[in-house]
Amino acid sequence: MTVFADLGLDLAAAAARLYAKGWMEGTAGNLSVRLPGGDTALITARGRGKGELTTDDVVEVRIADSAPVDPDGPRPSAETSIHTALYRLFPDCGAVVHAHPPYATVLSLRGGDRARFSGLEIIKGLGATDQVSIPVLPNWPDVPRIAADATRLLGPHAPPALLIAGHGATTWAPTLAAARHRMECVESLARLTHLLTTSPWSAP
Repeated sequence: MTVFADLGLDLAAAAARLYAKGWMEGTAGNLSVRLPGGDTALITARGRGKGELTTDDVVEVRIADSAPVDPDGPRPSAETSIHTALYRLFPDCGAVVHAHPPYATVLSLRGGDRARFSGLEIIKGLGATDQVSIPVLPNWPDVPRIAADATRLLGPHAPPALLIAGHGATTWAPTLAAARHRMECVESLARLTHLLTTSPWSAP
């Protein structure tokens, strides 16, 4: 089996896990991995249900300009420009996951340009210690504008996650498994924050 096919199967398996959690309902969400050589990435195709992907449902795109390598093949995800912006920003970024986990998505609509978390052990899953501040970007209809905001706002020491207002979360990591784990950490932080603000018990 080729590297392309192997990575396509990895994307399909990761997407199925996130779909099963209810984080990629309908055709929402997208995943990508950087291909060997570093100049292209493999991303899920546009408009495909994430619970039933095959290797025919992934598209190779150029990281430099987000264009598909095969212009006659399936169309890449509408959020491709966000993925490629992250690959350009972070040389160690090997995979990107965009999903719509419910608590993180609701949190992204609370207002403000940052979601701040502190005092929770799961923060360490994002490479921080006792606090982390995740950018919240506007959900522009023109997706490349979201990518431009990410490029402008994310510095070299940014946490490996961002929220898009009303449009879920995006995480990245050297591997696809790690990017998926970071998505789980973001949703856990959002869920725990909700519980802290609605629980009849006060946090210590």
